[in-house]
Amino acid sequence: MLHSIIQTLKGGLIVSCQALEEEPFYGSDYMARFALAAEMGKAVGIRANTPQDIRAIKKVTNLPVIGLWKKEYTGSDVYITPTLTEVEGIIAAGADIVATDATLRNRPGNVCLADLVKEIREKHQVLLMADVSSVAEGVEAERLGFDLISTTLSGYTAYSPQSEEPDIQLVADLSQMVSIPVLAEGRIHSPEQTVESLRAGAYAVVIGGAITRPQLITKKYTDAILQYHNVPEI
Repeated sequence: MLHSIIQTLKGGLIVSCQALEEEPFYGSDYMARFALAAEMGKAVGIRANTPQDIRAIKKVTNLPVIGLWKKEYTGSDVYITPTLTEVEGIIAAGADIVATDATLRNRPGNVCLADLVKEIREKHQVLLMADVSSVAEGVEAERLGFDLISTTLSGYTAYSPQSEEPDIQLVADLSQMVSIPVLAEGRIHSPEQTVESLRAGAYAVVIGGAITRPQLITKKYTDAILQYHNVPEI
């Protein structure tokens, strides 16, 4: 049953419906509407942050939800579903898949990732997705028993490539190194990059800001206009 959820994602688009507090579309009702719009656009899944957003989204769509809960802890850079408390919060909210930071960085309370995975498996039947930034992290995630891997955190760790473009090379490398599904996520801005990710071996593609952050979409166009106005005529 659980693994049939993974199969529904194959070859498709997952839309990440998230907004920060300072953004105009912050709020569970808005995120639910974005999720519904994504479903109308033939997305195969949703990625959502916080229990309240997950609950709201589950009320309006039957698409699988990859749940996470961003929470900062002093002394750790890990903030995507960092502890068992956040894991259990999003499971209770109805998440079909739990996404957690699976990087090599220290976790809150110095709890190691292996122990967290072990505790989740002992208490819950749920699919686990590893958000990683490198090949080594992806390989380790498979060894620890994760069901899926996402390249979400490439560019967010000091030791991963810092680029404005998607890390398609990481997608390609991981797809060759592991046997579990690899999702492409991070800085994918166009349909062409989406298809390129699939060609590189991505099981599915996750896109967030390029679809669900109108202010960033608007700025992409206004920046191009400003550049046009500032380019001297030849």
